[in-house]
Amino acid sequence: MPLQPVHRRSVPDEVFDQVLAEVVDGEIGAGQPLPSERRLAEVLGVSRPAVREALQRMAATRLVEVRHGGATTVRDFKRNAGLDLLPRLLVRKGELDPEVARSVLEARLAVGPAVAALAAGRNGPPISAVLHMVVDRLASTDDDVERQVLALEFWDHVVDSADSMVFRLMFNSLRAAYEPALEALAPLMAEEVGQVDAYRLLASALGSGDPETARAAADRVLRPATESLLSALAALEEE
Repeated sequence: MPLQPVHRRSVPDEVFDQVLAEVVDGEIGAGQPLPSERRLAEVLGVSRPAVREALQRMAATRLVEVRHGGATTVRDFKRNAGLDLLPRLLVRKGELDPEVARSVLEARLAVGPAVAALAAGRNGPPISAVLHMVVDRLASTDDDVERQVLALEFWDHVVDSADSMVFRLMFNSLRAAYEPALEALAPLMAEEVGQVDAYRLLASALGSGDPETARAAADRVLRPATESLLSALAALEEE
């Protein structure tokens, strides 16, 4: 995709997104230099400071390597970037990337039960009452967007109780990728966030302090909708 002039003047984000698309789509390969700041500013129709800020952001996310007085070189984002890039990869050019969405769902199914097991073993009983209150609110609404918000709140408490910095940062990144798409995903996530009894069972399992019971209960919450969504994404990728 050729670079296009930027018409909306909230510029650094626009520049970042366009250059990111070139890198992710392979139009500019790993090890290749980006055009100069001056050239990018000319093509995009923006100021050089705006381009410089966007490139600094890309360097911070390990997408490019900026050499003082030299070329800015593209890095292999799959080997160098972190989860902070995930929200920008999930929705690009206003559309959901099915491959990235699939990887998010797979990670969620793999990590969720492990987090629940840790939480049960470390702080399960103290958070049981809080989780049951969230489930009560979940049961009192039939709004699928609100239910997703409450499900995120539920898992936020579980992650806190797991007392793992790595899982906390992973959850933050996955949530940042997921939250902008709440309304679009509402019909697809309705099956999962509507299973009040399964969430109540998970809250009780966490309260029991038994890691394996909590792991199994978390899998019961996450797996059915995950498998349905993965099937839908596979059909979308085939199209």
